[in-house]
Amino acid sequence: MHEASIVQALLDAIDDQLRAQGARSVSAVRVRLGQASGVEADLLAWAWEALREGGPCAGTPLELLPVPVRWSCLRCEVDVPLGGPLRCPSCGGPAALVQGDEIVLDRLVLEVPDV
Repeated sequence: MHEASIVQALLDAIDDQLRAQGARSVSAVRVRLGQASGVEADLLAWAWEALREGGPCAGTPLELLPVPVRWSCLRCEVDVPLGGPLRCPSCGGPAALVQGDEIVLDRLVLEVPDV
């Protein structure tokens, strides 16, 4: 299950931000998760629940923002419909995946002590 390693990398990145900002804890985490990322949202959420405990993210919910797959023509940038050939309906050019394969830490809210 590679979702656990993804969560561990996410927690490591959050720890880096905590140290850099002098923060104590985390109150919100949001991840953009592409539908073509190869990651199961349910397994990612389960891994988050299991691995966050005992650290600064203990009790912090993970918000997953699904990102749909979108293909676009490399030549004219027209959207290419899903389920058909990966060719532009306008010019016949090849399509490229422009959205939907990402796993991105989108939002992180830290609790910083008053100075």
